[in-house]
Amino acid sequence: MSIKRDQNEQQVSSMGKFMFFGMWIGLLGLLTLFFYNWEQTELNPNQSVDSKINMRGQTELVLTANRHNQYIANGFINNTAVVFLLDTGANDVSVPEHIANKIGLKHGPAIRYETANGTAVGYQTMIKKIKLGDIELENIRASINPNVRFDEVLLGMSFLKHLELVQKNKTLILRY
Repeated sequence: MSIKRDQNEQQVSSMGKFMFFGMWIGLLGLLTLFFYNWEQTELNPNQSVDSKINMRGQTELVLTANRHNQYIANGFINNTAVVFLLDTGANDVSVPEHIANKIGLKHGPAIRYETANGTAVGYQTMIKKIKLGDIELENIRASINPNVRFDEVLLGMSFLKHLELVQKNKTLILRY
């Protein structure tokens, strides 16, 4: 009788340890998911860009700067989802080559660019359609940049010159 009770106690003890470790693994999984989502929101607070029509009939959207004071927002190039980094210092929209290949952009003539990191070679291209919120522009001059590994498309002045930009504190208002 005593042996059977010891076996039952060992089974209960083993099951308790399993449930204890299972609880901690589940809790760590939930915390990982929470902090991953929090980090993504910190890096890109504009994951869902909402637009409105202002009193002058212009399409207007408001972007919030991230913790690095950059304006990053989700958008589309030729109906493919991308992440934009707004860059008023870039002449063109600059698409990393691995993203350009995914979208199907054609490599045009080689072109030299002067950047903060020195001279770089890229390839001219045209983008049929860029969409940010409800602002949609067609036939935008761009370049394909084979020299970068990041996943953001620099949204340069070939797109931004068509918009009115108003920056105040940590917000940027784009009007079209």
